[in-house]
Amino acid sequence: MADDVDVVVIGLGPGGEAAATKLASEGLKVVGIDRRLVGGECPYYGCIPSKMAIRAADLLAEGRRIPGMAGASTVTPDWSEPAARIRDEATDDWDDAVAVKRLEKAGVRFVRGHARLAGSRTVEVDGSTFRTSRGVLLNTGTEPAVPPIEGLDGTPYWTNREALRATEAPTSLAVIGGGTIGVELAQAFARFGTRVSVFEAADRLVLPEEPEAAQLLAEVFEADGMVVRAGARIESVRHDGDRFELVLDGGSAQAERLLVASGRRQNLGDIGLDTVGLDPEAKAIEVDERLRAGDGLWAIGDITGKGAFTHMSMYQSAIAARDILGQDGPPADYRAVPRVTFTDPEIGSVGLTERQAREAGVDVRVGVTDMSSATRGWIHRAQGLVKLVEDADRGVLVGATAMSPMGGEVLSMLTVAVHAEVPTDVLRSMMYAYPTFHRAVESALADLS
Repeated sequence: MADDVDVVVIGLGPGGEAAATKLASEGLKVVGIDRRLVGGECPYYGCIPSKMAIRAADLLAEGRRIPGMAGASTVTPDWSEPAARIRDEATDDWDDAVAVKRLEKAGVRFVRGHARLAGSRTVEVDGSTFRTSRGVLLNTGTEPAVPPIEGLDGTPYWTNREALRATEAPTSLAVIGGGTIGVELAQAFARFGTRVSVFEAADRLVLPEEPEAAQLLAEVFEADGMVVRAGARIESVRHDGDRFELVLDGGSAQAERLLVASGRRQNLGDIGLDTVGLDPEAKAIEVDERLRAGDGLWAIGDITGKGAFTHMSMYQSAIAARDILGQDGPPADYRAVPRVTFTDPEIGSVGLTERQAREAGVDVRVGVTDMSSATRGWIHRAQGLVKLVEDADRGVLVGATAMSPMGGEVLSMLTVAVHAEVPTDVLRSMMYAYPTFHRAVESALADLS
């Protein structure tokens, strides 16, 4: 016998939980299903615990900057302190009882298990069937992607999950992948005394970002004693019970621990997409501006291919919930998607890179300024840059990067400028507080050419 409900939400990461809660608050009969932890990757293994580790690492770096600016300092790192704080934040050893209680208190019926679509508006989970009157919302997220490197399978390598459960910093760490997760955790462990080497298959770190930001980040890493190997091709991996050995094209490397941070893969292969006419082999689910993926079917978050960010999932969840409820509201708009890589300095970006804009046929003008030449940057002895990408025909920004201490905060004004299409002439006419990091934006505007 099928259980009749209004909506089933498959996947209770931040966006799925928010949508389920909203729909239940409007009086709908909602079932939320997840095979993992309610709350998703972000609060347990992703954005929150990683930023706690990064905050601790940044404090160590600040302490080491005292000589020459404020006196003498001695810094003794202890990974057990952020590890304990992370464990406490993850609600006592990665238990989601509090999150489940929060969800159920909001009126959502929670079911733990692996859910699959079983035709239009129908979901099966562990022998139970739910038939929905309004439809199904998919938010199945991603898993760490593990590259097919010979010998890697079966070794005790880390993904972000194991790294953030570590109770002590290793003596040495090899990182496969120079994307956001890889560089953030690499720098954090390095500041706790771990000897870190980063191996990236592409020709530079943080490939989606501007090349100027990638180059500066590599220089920062190397100045801190980290090894950066861009264009690295790893042929095989071995583990002898104590250490990892990476065999590369033209050399080898050893480390106590190995972190695999080579991207994420969407969880689409076994959720019954074929039963509703969708391709289970697709890299992402195509959705319209209301997040509709078909009749009585919506999808949000990483699986839509619009950006693997918690803020994207939350943004989309509100739009999908309104559509399920039959309410009006603005459609999805991806012109100004912000993202931040929380290294030191932070890399905050929004919209198109220079290359993306040129490939899209935009008549591009670019403005760049060195953050160290700005007064606040000089005061802090900070490294960084601001890069602006302008559509010269329309006189508006289509992309921007703010790399600096608190670069993600400087990004806020640039996100507004790109989203609202504020004319660059208006941005030039503004007053910028002195001395601030964001004042460097004014210098970058003057450099547009």
